[in-house]
Amino acid sequence: MHLQQREHIATVMQVAGDGLASGHATTHDEIIRASWQRCVHEHRLDPTRMQEAVILPSERLREHQDQMEEFLHIARHGLETLYQQVAGMGYCVLLTDARGVTVDFLGDLVFEPSLRKAGLYLGADWSEHHAGTCGVGTCIATGEALTVHLDDHFDATHIPLTCTTAPVYDALGQLNAVLDISALTSPSAKQSQHLALQLVKVYANHVENASFLHRFRHDWILRLSGAPQFLDMNPEYLLAVDSAGRVIGHNRRAQLLLEADTNGPPVLGQPFERLFNASFNDLGRFVRVRPSDQRAITLAGSARLLFMLVAPPPVRGAAPAQALERKLPAPLAGLSGGDPALDRQIERAARLVNSPVSMLLTGETGTGKEYFAKALHESSERRRQPFVAVNCAAIPETLIESELFGHLPGSFSGAGPKGKRGLIQEADGGTLFLDEIGDMPRALQGRLLRVLAEREVLPIGATRPMPVNIRVIAATHCDLEALVREGCFRDDLYYRLNGAHIMLPPLRERRDLGWMLDRMLGQDVSGAALKDAPELAPAARAWLLAHRWPGNLRELRNVIEYARTVCSQGYIELGDLPDTPGTAAAPQALAPRTAAATSEATQLLQQLRAARWNVTAVARQLGISRMTLYRRMKRWGISSPNQRDDQALP
Repeated sequence: MHLQQREHIATVMQVAGDGLASGHATTHDEIIRASWQRCVHEHRLDPTRMQEAVILPSERLREHQDQMEEFLHIARHGLETLYQQVAGMGYCVLLTDARGVTVDFLGDLVFEPSLRKAGLYLGADWSEHHAGTCGVGTCIATGEALTVHLDDHFDATHIPLTCTTAPVYDALGQLNAVLDISALTSPSAKQSQHLALQLVKVYANHVENASFLHRFRHDWILRLSGAPQFLDMNPEYLLAVDSAGRVIGHNRRAQLLLEADTNGPPVLGQPFERLFNASFNDLGRFVRVRPSDQRAITLAGSARLLFMLVAPPPVRGAAPAQALERKLPAPLAGLSGGDPALDRQIERAARLVNSPVSMLLTGETGTGKEYFAKALHESSERRRQPFVAVNCAAIPETLIESELFGHLPGSFSGAGPKGKRGLIQEADGGTLFLDEIGDMPRALQGRLLRVLAEREVLPIGATRPMPVNIRVIAATHCDLEALVREGCFRDDLYYRLNGAHIMLPPLRERRDLGWMLDRMLGQDVSGAALKDAPELAPAARAWLLAHRWPGNLRELRNVIEYARTVCSQGYIELGDLPDTPGTAAAPQALAPRTAAATSEATQLLQQLRAARWNVTAVARQLGISRMTLYRRMKRWGISSPNQRDDQALP
């Protein structure tokens, strides 16, 4: 224990023992002293006990995330934008639920071990009764935005940290989440965090308002502000009103304003006329077509002047939207034959088909990530626009920039005389699918980040960017977080792509393998139904169901196509199946650094052995170039017994 920690413990014990009048308390804010008192007398925490951060296991974290999944998707853009503002100053951004559990996180993964140890990480429990005085826990206890700086913390383990937080309330006035920016180190003066506090308050308000507008999109929404100039863009106060004119929701600012100025009961349930000096039937004069400075209104019982913009509810059909049974879009529903893990991912994706949030698909090679992306596209309102798939591993590094971004005539050596539209522009209005995103050269990742952030693309040789309207879905079988930590992948691009994460299960773990087998038997390579689908002999079916399928759906498709070709009279016997080796261990020379790396290396080795070390065939099967395959073999220490292939290794 360091001297600073011992002195801090002594101060906390003195303040908690003597009460708020202690002379030692004068160096800390009253809100901090009160929290120290709660920690000792209510939470029964021992100041001498220093404990590391509590990180929930992944299954418990998922429970917390599931309970507020829709809110997390709404909040994500605000978190990403805030992170762009503060990342260069060493901060990370956390979002916790109302119980203090971190359910979203953006930070520099190069420092992941330090961040995780400090508790600035996904799954960390920052409730006051666990962690003591801290930004999140004390914000939950007080309901106020605040900074807990260095030795403001109760636990001496946390005194190097600075944590600035703001509450996010729901439309009923209940605490919904806490937005936090924290740093592992900081200047000693607490005043150094003043700008951080203002930023967190602003973005917490943005997230709160976005969630409010989404929740009440089918009701009357009243936007109010003290100045007409910002009413349309950034209203201070939000109210939702039902068809009878009663308040059914509000943001936090509106609640505080109306309950203070009207000196009345809670705002919820109050009729419009009790809050304002106007009739609910007069709302038509506050619509957008009238100039904002002509939409003035005063609060009931007060001379306070506000300006109001009213948005009426959309016209509904005969059946309310809430009464309609939610059905999965057919393209997504057709991906599963009843596997629970896959069904859960499909249901999550179905709620995001028309969302602008970028999506990251992960899973082993061959699990159907492109099929999933196409199903998302076909299920969305973009389905009549292009679906453009880009395999970042298959395009040579020397051409990937011009292929993605396009180029003007003669803009570089070898450029055509007519120029070329890039694949990003080809996807305008539709979906851009970036497969094997982990293999994108780092030099181009910054340009892609700009496309995603600004929604515009600058072709090679151009001086003026061109706007694009795209939904981005990325896919990889790599561990992107590991690549970020190794400096091979930009963390800001990773967070931008990972707006929603969908993980596809490997075929060996799916419970609908029999269904998938029958489906592939009844389709040709393009997916069209066959008139005369072959039948499977019982022995052949048993072998197929027992196989481990290291190549997943891609391997299954190849086996079915092979067997369909060589079988007699549409009946597939066991002998019609290709010779497939059993599960093989990774070679001794292999030294993978993660479990994901081990899985990737093992799968690649199995595919090469299955193809009798035909590198060209395996590269074609994986949809990558031979050079990319050679690079992967070299990365994992896989050596071919074929000397010609060995000599081709770079």
